Parts: sequence; C-alpha cells; structure tokens
Amino acid sequence: MGGIRGGATSWWRWSTCGRRGTPGGWRSSPVRSAPVWTWSRRRRGRCGCPRGCWRKGRSWWRGTSPRAPRQVLCRLRRRRGCSRGSPRPPTMALPSKPTRRPTPWGARGTARQAPTGPHPEVNRIDLRWPAGLPDGGRHGFTPSHRERLEAALPEMAARLADALPPDAHRVHILGFEELMYTPLRLAHELERTTDVEVRYSTTTRSPVLAVDDPGYAIRTRLTFPAHDDPADGPGERYAYNVAGAGFDAVVAVVDSTADTPALHAPDGLLARLAAHAPHVLLAVIPSYVPDAYVPERPSMLPEPLRGPAFSSYAPEEVGWLLQDLSDVTLEAPTEEREEAIQSGGAHYAESLPVEYQPNEQYQALFHAALETSAARIAQAVGVVTETVLTERAPRPVLVSLARAGTPVGILMRRWAQYRHGIDLPHYAVSIVRGRGIDANALRWLAAHHDPRDVVFVDGWTGKGAITRELAQALEEFEKSDGITGFSPEIAVLADPGSCVRTYGTREDFLIPSACLNSTVSGLISRTVLRADLVGPHDFHGAKFYRELAGTDVSVTFLDAVSARFPEVADAACVQAKELLAVDRSPTWEGWAAVERISDEYGIHDMNLVKPGVGETTRVLLRRVPWKVLARAGAGSDLDHVRLLAEQRGVPVEEVDALPYTCVGLIHPRYTRGATGADGKAVTL
Repeated sequence: MGGIRGGATSWWRWSTCGRRGTPGGWRSSPVRSAPVWTWSRRRRGRCGCPRGCWRKGRSWWRGTSPRAPRQVLCRLRRRRGCSRGSPRPPTMALPSKPTRRPTPWGARGTARQAPTGPHPEVNRIDLRWPAGLPDGGRHGFTPSHRERLEAALPEMAARLADALPPDAHRVHILGFEELMYTPLRLAHELERTTDVEVRYSTTTRSPVLAVDDPGYAIRTRLTFPAHDDPADGPGERYAYNVAGAGFDAVVAVVDSTADTPALHAPDGLLARLAAHAPHVLLAVIPSYVPDAYVPERPSMLPEPLRGPAFSSYAPEEVGWLLQDLSDVTLEAPTEEREEAIQSGGAHYAESLPVEYQPNEQYQALFHAALETSAARIAQAVGVVTETVLTERAPRPVLVSLARAGTPVGILMRRWAQYRHGIDLPHYAVSIVRGRGIDANALRWLAAHHDPRDVVFVDGWTGKGAITRELAQALEEFEKSDGITGFSPEIAVLADPGSCVRTYGTREDFLIPSACLNSTVSGLISRTVLRADLVGPHDFHGAKFYRELAGTDVSVTFLDAVSARFPEVADAACVQAKELLAVDRSPTWEGWAAVERISDEYGIHDMNLVKPGVGETTRVLLRRVPWKVLARAGAGSDLDHVRLLAEQRGVPVEEVDALPYTCVGLIHPRYTRGATGADGKAVTL
C-alpha cells in the first residue's frame, strides 16, 4: 500500500465513504484482516459527501498531527446514499481531535492489554522446510512445487501448533514483505487443523497513518528498521494492526536472508512484537536460490496431449508427452517389418504393425480373463502403489512407459485417490529399445516437476531389457543435459523376471491388458521414432486410432479392476508392509533363463526370446512367431495364447521347470520364404 501523496493541483483522498459508485469507497476483503482501502485521485475541492464534512475533516486531521496532509476522512462508512447536492443529507459530527486514549480492539472488542514487564523470549521453530522447495514465486513456482508444499503443510502446521503455548486462542501469523504466500498457507493450515483463531498480515515498507478510532482501518503501527540488508539501503519498515490487538502469540515468518542481527536487535521487529504479545515465535524459511547452471533447451515444448482429443482416456487420467502422428500412414505388413528389422534395414520403432482385430471368440476370452483376474490385478496395483508412496515419494509423479505401462499408471493413480485421497500427476512417455527414452519428454518433466519425484511405471518385466535401457538412457541424459535426480528404477505390476525392486507381484500371470493392443490402451499405438517425422526438438510420436472406438475396452478394463479395490485394500496394505521388510533386490534370474533358452534352441539372439505371458502375447500379435514354450500344467492364464497360436499356426511346446508361465520365440532366421502361402510360420 503506497503512502499518502499530495500536490499543488491535486490530492489523494483515502476515504471510508461507503456510497456505491463513489471513488474511494471501501470494500470488504475476503481475507480475515482489516478492510481494503482504496485511493482515488480528485481535483482540489470538496468531496461528494454531506456539507461541512470537508471543513470538519480538515480541522480534525490538523488536530491529529501538525504534519498531516490536507485530506478528508469521510467517517460516514455506515451511511449509504449520500450524493453531492442532496437536500440536507444525514451528517455525523466529527470530533475536533481524535480520541487520544487507546481503544482496546480485536475480535468482538475483547482484546487484551499489552503485556508489561520484561519482554518474552523469542522461540525459534524448525518447520523442516522441504529441501529445494522455493519459498515463493520470485524464481517461479510450478505445479510440482505447489504439490510438494501441499504435502508438507500438515507436518509444518503441526510443528507450529506444538510450539504455541497451551492457552493460545488468538494467534497472528506475520509474513515478511513479499514473502506472503507461504505464511498465508501456514496460517490457513494452522486454522484448519486446530481450534486456534488465526489472523494474518505481512510487514511492509509503505508508511500509513494509524488512527486509533473504531471507524478506521489502520488502528496501530509498529515501526522497526529493515533487517534484510536491502539494496536501496536502510530504512523503516512497518507492521500494522498487531500492537494492542490482544494476540496470545505472534509468529513471525521470514526467509533466511532476513534472519539477521537487525531482526534480533533491541529495536528490531522481534523486540517490537515482544512488547505487545506474551509469546513471540520465529519461523525461518530457507531463501531459494536457483541453480546457476541452466542447460540449453529447445524452443518451448508443447503441453501434453490429453483425451478425448488424443486417446479415449479422461483428460485427468494421463497426459501424453508425445506428438500426434494419426494422419501419417505408418503400418506395414508384419512379415515385411520382421524381415526389415532382422536384416538391419530398419528399426522396429520406425513403423507400426497392422492393428490386430480380435474375433468374437478372442474378445470373449478377454472378458473372461478380466472377470477372473480383476481382483488379483487390483491387489497387485495396491501393493505397488503403497510401496511407491512409502519408499519413493509421498506425492510421486507417475511417468508410465507408453503404452503397456499407461493402464497400470492410471490404476496406480486411481488407487492413490481411493486409499489416500490424493491426485497424483501422471504422464506417458516413449522409450525405444536401442534408442533410449525420449530426452525432450525428460526435459519437459524436469521443467515442470522435481526429477526426484518422478517414478517410472511399466506393466511387467520380461528379461529386463527395458530396465537396462532406461538406466543407460538416464545416465547419458544426465551427462548431456546436466539434469540430475531421475531414478532409473521402474515400478511394475508384475516382475516375473526379478528385474526390479518395486513390484506388485513376481508371479507370471495373465494381465488382460496384454491380450490386446490399442483397444485396451486408450486407442493409442505403440510409439514411433523416425528421423523424417521426429525432429531433435520433438516428442516421439504415436497414433490415435479413433476409428476403433467401437471395439475399445480401455475404460472397461480400468473400471473392472478399480471396482475390486475395496475388497483387496486390507490385504494389499498388509502385503506391501511385508515386502517392505524383506530384501527385494533383483536377481535377474529371468535374464539368465533367456540366455539358456537362446542357446538351447539355437537362436543366439536374446532379442528374439520374449519371456512371460505379456511378452508372448506381443509376439503373437505383432511379430512373426516361431513357437511358444509353455510351462507344463499352465492353466487358464494361457487360453488366449493357445487361441492366438492356433490362429497363426504356431506350435505350443510344453516344457518342465520353465521359470515363466510361457515364452514366445520370434522366428530366428526369417525371410519372406520362411512362411507358407497362408502366411503362417513354418518349422526350421
């Protein structure tokens, strides 16, 4: 609020006139503090209020202070409808001088007298401010910063409440000049979680005349020297409506830059507060200093794509850090893609397989599998989510690896909402074997969230190739961009290969989302990385198959699993606690099994061995399969695998002591001549 100003041809009037439409009228503030007073500029002359007001007001102001400016204080705040020239308007007699005796004021006029005797000792509170969290918006305050503050506020308010005296009923939170948002949030959280009446204001460098009169907004003023070593030199600072307000305690909230000897000096702010409150507390927020190094970034990256414009998921369920390539023809016949991939002529991410369209029999298998395994999946979702919330971060940023990880990421987000009432941000990014993770997506995440809060999510592990790919890609990204904090650990629903520490189960069972392609993944294709389509400053690409909406079961799958949360919640939490207490280090036994199978079957290429139910299903849907190895005695988890194998003429071979439920083998020496006229696989 600016100070009073005057001039030869104009003057500023600080008015309490409540007349509607009158410049300078006052309005109530939604904040629990003094009314907001407004300035209005008028030519020298009388205001539009009752006759005699200007003359009486002038004499009253002059009686207040010999240095008072020529201004008029209209004390008809409670009167309405006054206008210039109205016949005999109502008037209120103004005293020739203001009342000199201080008037106790506060909530319902029940303010206590200022304490007498020695000033109380200032009690310093350690709020345990989160490391790296900005103290305000000077250097930017992103949604991720707000989420971290939201998560930390309850604990900080509790520490503040514990430091208050037991008999404190009225508490004032006093911010420090521009440090307003954090103290206000602390005040709100303290009032929300306790029975204390909390008021809030900040100190300021703006001088305002204080008049101890019931009709005046600024009743008292504390003056103290600046204590933050300001660039413009020393000067006076002010705190209004704190003195004489009858607060049981005043909490001064300053940043560490302002925690100087001047703050604690005999004439400093804390001493001035101690003269008017029986208890004074000090909370110091670390002053945020951004990293000096800011890596070069490409031009502004676009915001995430969201449904329904991109994908059939609701917009709040996931944001896709991808570019839309729906208008580009990328599909190629499966046999042509396999020949190009194995000959080294193309990478698998440069094209897309033709989307498999399931017949009625296969769709019935999907729905039967979903009905059978929904509770099992729900419990695994609960276990992995509880593990993440306990070990990784209280409010993690879920980043699923598109596209198999995306339904799992959405389910984890739904569990956090159901069990803990928190909304976790969730994004989907592209990772490509042999090419790494989308670096531009990482740059976007680092610009909007703390990398330490990011948790990568996938559906399941096979032999652990993507786990290794992610670790290597993040290491290279850290070297190239200088951005640190991303953890290479992946949270998965199922980890049959023992490749990660954070999982819902290590059993190899059917996850129905593996049965289908885009129609269970929001109608999104697998991701594409091709130089003529994806530039150095672009996200990786993908397609949205809008034309398949009639067979889309993406939301059906999510809803069926989410509906089982209540019945598995207790068991999931117990299992998560048990897992947290044991050694979950990866053994990589799946990788060893794949090496053994590759040698035993003469394949000698681990990329052509796809272990697990999910990976075997992908082989049958997208690649040219050679054969399927099934564990002896495997039951209904393989019904859909047997059906797909039958449709494609692929033999299913039962194997004893197989560490996975099944393993899919891609044709090891594929050429066009390796399939018959009907396009089915042949035996070598």
